[in-house]
Amino acid sequence: MNNPVIPYPNLVNIYGCEFKDNVFVGPFVEIQKNTIIGNNTRISSHTFICEHVVIGDDCFIGHGVMFTNDLFQYEIGETPVRKETKIGNRVRVGSNATILPVNIGDDVVIGAGAVVTKDVPSNTIIKGNPAR
Repeated sequence: MNNPVIPYPNLVNIYGCEFKDNVFVGPFVEIQKNTIIGNNTRISSHTFICEHVVIGDDCFIGHGVMFTNDLFQYEIGETPVRKETKIGNRVRVGSNATILPVNIGDDVVIGAGAVVTKDVPSNTIIKGNPAR
């Protein structure tokens, strides 16, 4: 873990994750294990980033954004495999958005309060519930 900028270190819950250079983490944030946060990315307060999330470089995650990992992919009779969430570079996520396990391309803007249930191609602006 590189040394992220955490202005209120007693007000965050961060464990087993990897930070690239120049990452900022606001107060009241939880980032779980097996998560990677890219260079120059800013994570605002009250955000929850669950396991198996990869966030690219130069991203902005707004206040109160929730990442989930409760969707599984499996064939009947097989052991479920947890899906991962991958966020591209230069992605902007508005406050109170919910991101399910999806792939989001580069240069995407996600509106405040959006619920992202499907993959998002690069160079796209989405909003709403479900996000379109």
